[in-house]
Amino acid sequence: MKVNQYGQVEISENEAFEALYSQRLDTLKDIFLDKNTSVDQYNNACDVNADRILRLDYLPELGISVTEFDKINQDNWFIPEKYKNFNIVEFLLDQCQTEEQRNRVLEELELFVQYDMIPVLNYLKYLVDTMRENNIVWGVGRGSSVASYCLYLLGIHKIDSLKFSLDIREFLK
Repeated sequence: MKVNQYGQVEISENEAFEALYSQRLDTLKDIFLDKNTSVDQYNNACDVNADRILRLDYLPELGISVTEFDKINQDNWFIPEKYKNFNIVEFLLDQCQTEEQRNRVLEELELFVQYDMIPVLNYLKYLVDTMRENNIVWGVGRGSSVASYCLYLLGIHKIDSLKFSLDIREFLK
């Protein structure tokens, strides 16, 4: 199994049959076989022999760049307009109480802009607010995300990366 540059899961024939034989049929509904497989032959056998077996599809040709693909998906996120238009930069800078915090936020925001991730920050603000409103508990933080002071200020995790001198480049590698 591999994930292509668009985040789509591609599996081989053997992986598809393993999933079918192990009764994990639900795992195939959003998975596509690579072009080296016998999807047509398999689907023909399904048509003739069994009506309960999931048919398979080839991975569709998208014909667009990864950047265009990401933009389309970000435009289709379910996020209220107030969060799409939320001034996340102003919000994060308002959270800063010291010059050190402000400098760190500015440094990180520069990187978030460079990687075109400001819409992700807006979505994360919406996600945290929604979880808080619904009393949903989430973890204290793990992995490289704890290196981001901006994510700490948003409430994604509870690890103050300034306090522990964590390098933001660990998060945005």
